[in-house]
Amino acid sequence: MLIREAGAEDWPAIWPFFHTIVAAGETFTYPTDLDEDQGREWWLLSAPNRTVVAVNDSGTVLGTAKMNRNHMGNGSHIASASYMVDPAHTGQGVGRALCAYTVDWARAAGYRAMQFNAVVETNVHAVKLYRSLGFEVLGTLPEGFRHPTAGYVGLHVMYRSL
Repeated sequence: MLIREAGAEDWPAIWPFFHTIVAAGETFTYPTDLDEDQGREWWLLSAPNRTVVAVNDSGTVLGTAKMNRNHMGNGSHIASASYMVDPAHTGQGVGRALCAYTVDWARAAGYRAMQFNAVVETNVHAVKLYRSLGFEVLGTLPEGFRHPTAGYVGLHVMYRSL
């Protein structure tokens, strides 16, 4: 698997799984009816932020991550990231590789820590992955997320020092 910078030419491969994941309404706080233009604008970030794709040997996009500062001004020393793995390629280490990549990027870029602002507590695979990579739950906003089948569930704030 290769992780490389994403460009506009990658969006047609990202959009189908991006749309499926967002429309399901289970893991992201994005509007479930997000259209393609808005999705592209929100996901494909410009420098100094980054968006990457994980691709296999044949160039198929397996997943994607976006990396950015979590806040501006005096909070701009904390990074954040978001990840999407094509459901056709789950269980192959794509999410782990993307998460590790973003941690390395943030460290190399001089950030002091990474923070995830809204990890849905029912997204147990993501929570387990993030914990395995050194993130901890700092707190949970009770009923901060309206899950389509589980009802109101908590949103974790997760953090790790770099």
